[in-house]
Parts: sequence; structure tokens; C-alpha cells
Amino acid sequence: MVKQPAPDTTRRSEKSRRAIYDAALALVGEVGYPKTTIEGIAARAGVGKQTIYRWWSSKAEVLMEAFLDLGEQSAHEAGQESYTFPDTGDLAADLKAVLRATVDELRDPRFEVPSRALAAEGVVNEQLGRELVAKLLQPSLQLYVERLRSAQDTGAVRPEIDPRIALELFVSPLAQRWLQHTGPIDHAYTDTLVDYALYGLTPR
Repeated sequence: MVKQPAPDTTRRSEKSRRAIYDAALALVGEVGYPKTTIEGIAARAGVGKQTIYRWWSSKAEVLMEAFLDLGEQSAHEAGQESYTFPDTGDLAADLKAVLRATVDELRDPRFEVPSRALAAEGVVNEQLGRELVAKLLQPSLQLYVERLRSAQDTGAVRPEIDPRIALELFVSPLAQRWLQHTGPIDHAYTDTLVDYALYGLTPR
């Protein structure tokens, strides 16, 4: 009698987890956050809802982790490490590289559709909004802070500048334009943001 190999539970779990991520992101983009349910995610992913509750306590947790995973996938496809910020010694070039990558992500339908749904819900759902900031936005913003502090150490940025305020000169206009459709977002736009923020508007 030929002995059958034991089932690979790790591989099966990873396959289920990936299906749940995909289902959660697809659903929130299609029907919005309020109508997305654990039951709906489970049905879409082809798993029992008890499988989801074994790993997460709420749909918000599922979606947060799905977005983090999506960011890691996008970075991997681009040959980058997730949650990294280049430090080549050229602050303008580093900022432009990161913002260009951000534009590419914002324009990727895999990211754009569900993230717009979550962003809209975060405006009216205070608890969700706080979780979005803490789990998804804050880690990225902290990388800007660290890069700007490094630039202060080398004299590329004035020492009295508050990095947390300064980063908003790059990030906030892009976020507003993306959320409100006030104009196109592309590499030329974010390159200009960096030039204006670093070199100012008034004649020298």
C-alpha cells in the first residue's frame, strides 16, 4: 500500500488567506464598506466564515491586512522592499522616486477601487478612519519623517523644520487631488510638488 503524503496545511492556509484578501478587497470596491460582511467575504473566497473568525475578529481587520499585503505585493513586483525609503544623499531624487511609486499604486485598479471605498467610509466612520491612519497611513508617513530628519543631519533641510509638517507639502496635495479628482496625477505632477516644496515659490 502506497503511503499518501500528509496534506500541507501551511500551504492550504496560505491559499485560503490569499483568497480572503482578494475577496475582501473586491467586495469593498463593489458594494462599499457598510455592505461588505464577513459572510460575504467567506462566500466570495470559498471558505467557511469560521475560517475568517479564526484569524481576524472583524471585517476591518481583514481589510487592513489585505491592504498591507497588497502594498507588499506591489513593492515586490516593482523589485522594492515594502515600507522602505531610499536615502541616496539626494533628497529631491529620493522624494520624487517615492512619490512616483505612490502615483503608480494610486492608479492601479487593484488598489484604487477598494481604497477609495475605504477612504470614503473613513470620513463618516470615525473608528475606521482612526484605524486607517494608524495601520495603513502612519507607517508610511513615519518613513518621510525619518528621511527628512536624515536630510537635516546632512544640512539639506533647515534644522528648525518640523518633518511631520513638512511631509504634508508632498503627501497632502497628492491625496487631495486623488480623492477629489481635481486634476490628473502623474509623475510630472509629483516631481513638481517636490520642486515647489523644496525650492519655494518666490524669486531668490
